[in-house]
Amino acid sequence: MTAAPLIYDDAEIIGILRTVRTIAMVGASANWVRPSNFAMKYLQGKGFRVIPLNPGQAGKEILGETCYASVADIPGPVDMVDIFRNSEAAGPIVDAVLPIAADKEIKVIWMQLGIRNDDAAARAEAAGLTVIMDRCPKIEYGRLFGELSWSGVNSGIITSKRRKLG
Repeated sequence: MTAAPLIYDDAEIIGILRTVRTIAMVGASANWVRPSNFAMKYLQGKGFRVIPLNPGQAGKEILGETCYASVADIPGPVDMVDIFRNSEAAGPIVDAVLPIAADKEIKVIWMQLGIRNDDAAARAEAAGLTVIMDRCPKIEYGRLFGELSWSGVNSGIITSKRRKLG
């Protein structure tokens, strides 16, 4: 059985990106060539506080932020948990977040590109959290706040279509 396509209203994504200020990034990497590191750096540049979560890096710094082993270890509130792990890992991560979501003020569970766990999403939504799956907040920020055009994406400057001459 094929899962239904994931469709999110742009207004919902914009609302999340406008209200979220602190993001716990599960699976953050200290390696600058990893997508999580690039996304973390980009989001920091847009004013978000991104707290890295990686048990192997706990206690060290990634991009100027102390890394923690789990969401529960983070002192203070977190608006969003961004999951940079595979779909199977998303379930246990959501299950670990749910009992502490209210205390940590978590409002959003966001699963990165290629990550989809409908069962975990249903549990999080039943607990009152907003869930976004198979999307990247970095890409969505760029798309919805007009930043993709600097590279020619979606601007008509760069195209694969042959231009008619004369």
